[in-house]
Formats: sequence, structure tokens, C-alpha cells
Amino acid sequence: MRRRSAGPVGTSGPDGRGTADQGRVASGAAHGDWLTLGKDRRLTLYAPTEGGLLRWTETAVGGPGWSGPHFVPVAGLTHLTVARGADSYVHFLGRRERTAADGTPGVDVVHAIQYQTGLAVTDWRSLGNPHQDREQAGKLGPPVGAIASDGTVHVFVRGAHGGLMLRREAPNGKWRAWEDLHGAGLDALPAPVALAGGRIEICAAAETGVLIWRQTAPGGDFSGPRGFSLRPAPGTVAAVETGPDRPTFFWTDTESGGAAAWRAGGSPTALGASPAVRPYAVLRTSLDGYDCVALAYRDRDGSAVLGMGGTENESAGFWWYGLSEPCQGAPALARDGRDRVVMALIGPDGVPKVARQEDGAGLSLGGWQRL
Repeated sequence: MRRRSAGPVGTSGPDGRGTADQGRVASGAAHGDWLTLGKDRRLTLYAPTEGGLLRWTETAVGGPGWSGPHFVPVAGLTHLTVARGADSYVHFLGRRERTAADGTPGVDVVHAIQYQTGLAVTDWRSLGNPHQDREQAGKLGPPVGAIASDGTVHVFVRGAHGGLMLRREAPNGKWRAWEDLHGAGLDALPAPVALAGGRIEICAAAETGVLIWRQTAPGGDFSGPRGFSLRPAPGTVAAVETGPDRPTFFWTDTESGGAAAWRAGGSPTALGASPAVRPYAVLRTSLDGYDCVALAYRDRDGSAVLGMGGTENESAGFWWYGLSEPCQGAPALARDGRDRVVMALIGPDGVPKVARQEDGAGLSLGGWQRL
């Protein structure tokens, strides 16, 4: 992928880092990797707000200090997804609604990039809408993204007819036309995963069960959808690579009401816990020398829950901890520059909170820090 110009947004401050605005609060949680680790090993947290997005950045590796919020304006933004590439570039995907000069509404997908921690966000570029008809265009779902290991950006969105649409970069850095990957009755938030070998897979809850698309080779076409008679709750599916070129998908099972883990070729493994109402945050990490997966979600009472278990060893047990911390949307998980697990959430008042892994066995979080 060719590197684009990293011009700042129009209302950035004189240092190009955004406009500091202590009066703004988040309007909810973004989708995807909204807590990310940069090349310089500092974390950054992103959240949507009225008229754009907010950004908080660690002032030193491992914290505890943070700068921000810095406001990045994006007029008309209705949904925000954050996707981090293997190169640590942070990609922003938004669904935007605007009113044309003649008064007619318009919907498009927009994209921007932050190349370096705490520095400017590029200009927002419209990726258009796969539908020409205005009524159909208005039914476009929120975009989700996956960044291939070579840096190629893939944008997936549920179309007006309930199928999956794709727009992605070409090898020369330009954008290809929208592609129809078909399917029907999809949930609004399909779950793509970029695998280390270069391929991308997508899992989506659908009215008929689960649909899977697999990229045939890095940069290649997508096969599918292949259907499976499984019952994930809409809006809860998440994915992470747990083995070489092999993803595991997590969701809330509609029959049991608890979390489940599934890999193609097998049966779902029940993980217990209460039902999630948003996609799970998923992080693969090392705990006490063991390869583990950590999950976090918002339960029906609006509180955050944290869980952990062995990677691809879910049947050995999953351990859950109710945190008694209310939150908006789904929490986020990441590792900081000292390889500690960090959990972030957006409080009911729109203020983010973070908690870090404490020293000792297992996964225990310290006190919550308001940013």
C-alpha cells in the first residue's frame, strides 16, 4: 500500500495534533480498535462525539498521564469504527449523513488515517456509497474494517438488501469499485479479521444462522458466503486470530444466553457468563506464561464484564469477573507499552476510564482512572 499524504484536519491546532477541548464528552463508544498502541508504545483512546471524534493520548509509555481530549471535526458522522494495521497506522471509518444544497439527504462512507501517535489525522476521504438510489443509500449500515498485513484497507458494510458489500484498496493505493459479496439478512456489524498470513475472513450473524466469507489468497477474491446453522445474538460477534491462519469467533449464543467460541470445522464451546448486548472486545495475550484470550463486554444491566481463558482451550474453562462499572457501548482491550492488559470504557457521563493489569498471577485490574 502506498503511503498517502498526512495532511492535518482543517481545524487542528498549530501543532497539527487536533484542537484541545476540555468541554466535550464522548457520545458513546466507537466500534473496533478504539484503544490502540502506537509504534512509540503509547496508547491512544478514540471516541465519537457530537460533530466528530475525541482523542486521548498517553503522555509517557505505560502512563499514567494522558493528554486530551483533542477534538477532530467530522460533520455528519453517525457511526465511527477504528481499525489498527500491523504497521500501527490507525484507520478511521465513518458513516456520514449530509444534506445536499437541494435539501435531499445523502449517506456515504468516509475514511481517514493517523500515521503517528498524537499527530495529525489525514483529510477525510469519501468512499461513496454502493447504492445509487437515494432511498437504498440511506439504508446503508455502519462500516467495519480490516487492514491486511501488507497495509491494504478493506471496508465492509451491510447493504440496503441485507448482503455484504466491500470496498478495498488496489495495489497502486487507489480504491477499487464497490464489490457485492452477496448474502442476506445480515446483522449490521459483521466481524472481519486480518490474519498474519495476509488473508481476511469475515463472520456475520444472519437470519439463517452464521455466514462466513474467506479470502482465497492474500489480495485475492472472497469465497462464500458459507452458511452454518448456529445462533449468535445479533450485534455480539467478534473475532481474533488464535492459530496460524485460523480465527476464532466469539458471540452470545441466543439459546443459552452465554458467551460462545467457535472455529470453522468444529462446534461452539460454551463459555458461560451473562448475555452481551454489544460486540465483545477480544485480546490475545500471555498470562502467567500461558497463551490466553481476554474478553470484555457490556451486559444487559449496562455494566462491564471481563473474562479470560486459554487460547483454543476454551473447554478447560473461562473465568469471568463482574466489574460493577457502568459503560456506554462495548469496552476496549489492549496491551500498553509495558505489556500490561488495559481495559477502557466510556462512562454514562461520556468520560473515558481505563484500568491496568496489576502485578501478580492471573488477570487482575487496578483502580479505574478517569481521563
